[in-house]
Amino acid sequence: MSLTLEQVRRIARLARVEISDAEAENTLGHLNRIFSLIEEMQAVDTRGVAPMAHAQDVAQRLREDEVTETDRRESYQAVAPETEAGLYLVPRVIE
Repeated sequence: MSLTLEQVRRIARLARVEISDAEAENTLGHLNRIFSLIEEMQAVDTRGVAPMAHAQDVAQRLREDEVTETDRRESYQAVAPETEAGLYLVPRVIE
């Protein structure tokens, strides 16, 4: 798949981006190279290759999940204009 200069101009207009003729031609070249690369990648036979989340077999080091702050909900809600059942009440925005 490759784009035409007219398609690049249309995309720019839809995105509300002002683009000169030189920029449109430059962008056309960049986009067509990207599409060529995508076509090459799609041509690779990946049958039998298991999907993986990362190229290397790594694991995230996690810390212990522990509470580090005190519960200050009551003090925060004490200064709120309105609360009910532990929730902040706000004016209705959408009718």
